[in-house]
Amino acid sequence: MRPLHPLLKVALFVAFLFLLCEFLIYYLVIIQCSWPTIKSDNNDALRAFFISDTHLLGSRQGHWFDKLRREWQMTRAFQSAMTILNPDAVFVLGDLTDEGKWASDYEFDATVRRFWTMFYHNSDVDFNVVAGNHDMGFHDVIEPNRQHRFEVKFKTPSVQVLTIKDNVFVLVNSITMETDMCSMCSTATEQLRHASMQLNCTKYGSTNGQISDSKSSKECDSIQKLPKVAPILLQHYPLWRVSDAMCTGVDAAPPNERYEKFRPGYGALPLDASQRLLSWIQPRLVISGHTHYNCYVVHDGDVPEFSVPSFSWRNLNNPSIVLATISKDKYEIGKCFLPQESTVKMIYIIGVFTLAIWFLLNVKKLKKSLVGKN
Repeated sequence: MRPLHPLLKVALFVAFLFLLCEFLIYYLVIIQCSWPTIKSDNNDALRAFFISDTHLLGSRQGHWFDKLRREWQMTRAFQSAMTILNPDAVFVLGDLTDEGKWASDYEFDATVRRFWTMFYHNSDVDFNVVAGNHDMGFHDVIEPNRQHRFEVKFKTPSVQVLTIKDNVFVLVNSITMETDMCSMCSTATEQLRHASMQLNCTKYGSTNGQISDSKSSKECDSIQKLPKVAPILLQHYPLWRVSDAMCTGVDAAPPNERYEKFRPGYGALPLDASQRLLSWIQPRLVISGHTHYNCYVVHDGDVPEFSVPSFSWRNLNNPSIVLATISKDKYEIGKCFLPQESTVKMIYIIGVFTLAIWFLLNVKKLKKSLVGKN
């Protein structure tokens, strides 16, 4: 058997290096992840992905190669995770786009198409999203058409109540949760009030949560009941907290950012809006995004909140997918860390260094193979 031509060896090495760093590494890392278990018969438990802040770039921010690379990374990570972990549901918690607050309708439509291509899923997966500030703008600068096109393209109203495997989720658009009664906030408040009435009718048998109120009880006759289980609140902004000072973990905010004070309505949902959500929805768990970093806090009434880190390598060296196993009365939260950007770069550096050493050791053979026997 004739030996391989030296240049063919180089081509095969480069091809393997590229295949490893841009494709195989996602499977090799994600296959080490597993679903959290709950201490009960959880055969019917819901297994859900939670990701946030994908920030698909448009024409204004970032370099074209940065856009290409980040979208490739997120596509490969998501599709590999879907293949290996096979969730029942996926929730994307806002800032799907990076430039939705500026983009023309044409550019926004193009970004939406890329999003659905990247996050392709089978029809049996319950896939839902909520809006973030980058998708339509902050509360004080948002234009109605920005909100409308997001809700139409992603089929998600300001407030949505979902039932998946007998678990109840309330998805809200954080941008419309302000209590200043602006037009979009007034509409969202009515939707939120109806969701609260639906939850109260299910739990208490009355729209206002008072068991003895006969008038309120009659109003429940025309309201669809939900499974009798405490809901899970999903939104982009975290509920009000002063900063990320209490947050810990390898993917928590770095020290130089952790103690920065949040602005109400920018870094976190304002206190009055947060209290209203906790009072009207009475969630057993809150899951949010926005900060790009991991955080766990407990609010009044012992309501826990998990902030989901960004899914984009543009924002983090070590993105992750939050994995949740959820039953009617219990839940467990885990995390699947994705390949670190620094690891991929190191593999490339080692590969290039190895190739350079090989060239130096085989320079004579290469010259001979190129010029022939003459």
